[in-house]
Amino acid sequence: MDIQQLLLQAEDAYAASIEEISEFIFQHPELGMEEFESSNYLANCLASNGFTITKPYLGLETAFRAELQCGNGGCKVAFLPEYDALPGYGSNNDENAHACGHNWIAASTLGAALALAKIKDHFNGTIVVIGTPAEETIGGKCDLVEKGAFADIDAAIQMHLGAENNINIFTLAMDSIEFNFAGKAAHAAAYPQLGINALDAVQLMFAGVNALRQHMQSDARVAGIITKGGVACNIVPDQASCRFYIRAAKRSYLKELTEKIINCAKGAALMTGATLEYHNFENSYDDLIYHEGLRSLLRKHLEELGITNFVEEDAQASGSSDIGNVSQVCPCVYCEIDTGAAPKVYAHQADFLDYVHGENARFTLHTAAKAMALTALDVFLDPNIVK
Repeated sequence: MDIQQLLLQAEDAYAASIEEISEFIFQHPELGMEEFESSNYLANCLASNGFTITKPYLGLETAFRAELQCGNGGCKVAFLPEYDALPGYGSNNDENAHACGHNWIAASTLGAALALAKIKDHFNGTIVVIGTPAEETIGGKCDLVEKGAFADIDAAIQMHLGAENNINIFTLAMDSIEFNFAGKAAHAAAYPQLGINALDAVQLMFAGVNALRQHMQSDARVAGIITKGGVACNIVPDQASCRFYIRAAKRSYLKELTEKIINCAKGAALMTGATLEYHNFENSYDDLIYHEGLRSLLRKHLEELGITNFVEEDAQASGSSDIGNVSQVCPCVYCEIDTGAAPKVYAHQADFLDYVHGENARFTLHTAAKAMALTALDVFLDPNIVK
């Protein structure tokens, strides 16, 4: 029996445990940076299978790193579980839930790592599992990248559930900026001339951004909201704030676009006499760079496992993800696999919850675990793939 068949059998042997991981995380949904129970559960699962655990990791309480050395030397291949949930579900829209399927991501990545660990005597290398919190909010991978978590990683692998099979995911680089304008309060009827209207500054900034839209590259996306605009109609607003997500296909153009939008804010402050303060309220995300060798291997293994109907491009349905930051510093592959739902369901919809766990997720869960494990095995057996 060849080593690939041994690996597939190893995943089969762990099938019940992998499904148990998915169900536990699904039943214990926690928001970003609050995933204490989920991260402890995952770390303990790996520890009980021989992995050495570092937790907390690099200053993030719910991040962890698990390692298992196999043989002598070799590459380090990392799997990246996510385990934060989303708010706003349930009959009263007040419950957390895994409507993005991060329980599935946690289980599939651990499944790949555990299957490889079972055949550790057959290859040289280090299996690494880096628990990455808060993908839905601040982007924990961004902090981990900045702190050097991936400096020694030779390949990083992750998959996600989606509405189609796509190994050409197109993600946008993104800056998240809050603009705070300070003016001067005054009676809006009796002494309006004494006031400086901070809300006017916000509105003028929006006008400037909207005028800029016709001069943006077609891949740019700019979305903003007003978060503060005054407290009473008869008081000139002295405090007003807005937030913008600014996105583009490449970080190089995004830098230019972000500077132009900041200038819109500066111009609005100048026109009204308000003062301006701005800052990033979330981490900045980079665009995703694929390692072509890893992408080719992952697709090959998925096809061998029965996934054949890939879409070739989905550039019009693009968001942003902190996996992009990882791809900037080490070879990386990322893929979405179809839930199999008909009609289709999409991430963050309530109906998506029916396909991220249980019977409806069994095929996708084990297919993803096997495909990622086989891709990692290729790298362990032939480090030249990534070097």
